[in-house]
Amino acid sequence: MSSASKHIVSDRIFILVWLALLALTGVTVAVSHIDLGPWNVWLALSIASFKSGLVIAFFMHMKYENRLLKGFFFCALLTLAIFIGFTFFDVHYR
Repeated sequence: MSSASKHIVSDRIFILVWLALLALTGVTVAVSHIDLGPWNVWLALSIASFKSGLVIAFFMHMKYENRLLKGFFFCALLTLAIFIGFTFFDVHYR
């Protein structure tokens, strides 16, 4: 590793994040059986975004990185969101 300070995450944190991911998966499955019309997609995407945020922050250790790397990561996410948004507009206006 580089000369940057090392961080040690306790097993308790990993277990709590894993349990939160399991609970959110259960919520996703439960919500999929409820008819909310067009809100089903938005709710499923919101839950999936939150789950991916947990994975990125804790399992990929992004929570402990410096601001520059976080900034590059969020720029990449913003670019991805723009491309996905343009795809939705294309599908919507056909």
